[in-house]
Amino acid sequence: MKIERIETFPLFHRLEEPYGDANGYKQYRTCYLIRIITDTGIDGWGECIDWLPSLHVGFTNRIIPYLLGKQAGCRLPLVRTVKKWHQRAASAVSMALTEIAAKAANCSVCELWGGSYRRQIPVYASFQSYSDHQQWISSSLLHTEAMLKKGFKQIKVKIGGKSFEEDAAHIKALQHACGDSVSIILDANQSYDAATALLWERYFSQWTNILWLEEPVPLDHIQDNALLRSRLSVPLAGGENIKGAKQFVPLLSQRGFDIIQPDVMHVNGIDEFRDCLQLARHFGVRVSPHAYDGALSRLYALFSQACLPPWSKMEHNQIEPLEWDVMDNPFTDLVPLQPANGTIDIPTGTGIGTEINMDLINHYTWDGSAY
Repeated sequence: MKIERIETFPLFHRLEEPYGDANGYKQYRTCYLIRIITDTGIDGWGECIDWLPSLHVGFTNRIIPYLLGKQAGCRLPLVRTVKKWHQRAASAVSMALTEIAAKAANCSVCELWGGSYRRQIPVYASFQSYSDHQQWISSSLLHTEAMLKKGFKQIKVKIGGKSFEEDAAHIKALQHACGDSVSIILDANQSYDAATALLWERYFSQWTNILWLEEPVPLDHIQDNALLRSRLSVPLAGGENIKGAKQFVPLLSQRGFDIIQPDVMHVNGIDEFRDCLQLARHFGVRVSPHAYDGALSRLYALFSQACLPPWSKMEHNQIEPLEWDVMDNPFTDLVPLQPANGTIDIPTGTGIGTEINMDLINHYTWDGSAY
C-alpha cells in the first residue's frame, strides 16, 4: 500500500474582534490540513499549525515529493525523517498515516491502539480572556456565562496579561458569578516570576474550586516550578510546547508539575504524544492534553485519553479533562463533534470515525495573500 497522492488545505480566518492571553492578541486563526491517499484508495487526514506560507512551501517542495511512492505502513521511519525538516508537519503526517493504518485494518483508531477504557471524555471550556477594550472583564464574564449555559462544568481562563490587581479582580468577579459549582483553571502562559505567582496563594487558600494553575513561570525554571508546587495549595500544570517525552523527564523527575499537558501538534507525531501520556503514568502524574489549536488534533487527543489507563486506583475508570476551544474559531467545526454536559463521546467508526467538513474547507481556503 503505497502513498499515491497528497492534498493540502491551508485555511485562514480573520477575527472580527481580537482576543488573547499573556502572549498578546490573536488577529486571525489558521489551520493546515493534509490528506494522504494510497494506491488502494484508502486515505487519512492530518493537521498542523504554523505560518501558512512556510508550511505550504515545505509540503509542496520537500515533504510531498519525499512521501510519494513510500509504503504507507512505514509510519515511524517516515515521520522521523519529516520531523528533521519540520516538526509540526511531522505531526500531520503521523495523524494521516495512523488513520490509513486503522482503515486498512477495518477498525477505529482506538481499536488500532488496543482498545479504549471509556466511551466519554470530560472537556473544559478554554477561553482567551483578554480583549482590546476597557470593559474586557465584563466581556469575559458574559462569554463565560454563555458557555456555562451550554453545559460546561470546567473552564480555563487567562491571567498574567494584565496587572496582578486587574487579573485578581477578574477572577474574583468570575468566582462571584459562577460559584463553587464550576471548576476553574488559571493559565498564566509563563508570564510570572515565582514571587508574583505566589501572590495567588492568598486566594487559593480561600477558593475550593481551582483545578490547577497552569504555567505560572517559564518552563526552563525547573526549580521555581518545584518551589511553587511545594508552596501552592493547588496543583501545578504545564508543558504544552514541549516537543517529546525526553524533554518532559527533567520536569517529572524533579517534580515540577502535578499535571503535564503535551499537545499533539507540538510533539513529534501522534506516537510521541502517546509516549508522553504513558510517561506521565510511569511517574504517577496526571495528564490533561493541551488541544487548543485544532479540531483534528483534538480528536486524536480524545482517542489517546480514551486509551490511557486511569491515573490511580482511587479514580477507578475516570480520566483527566481535555481542552475545548470555545472562542471565535470556525475550524472547531471541521470535525462534527460537540460536547454535551461537559463531556464528549468518542467516535467508534472506522479510522477517525467521522468526516471532515469539506464545505468549511472550501469556504476558508487561504488565497495566498499576506496576513
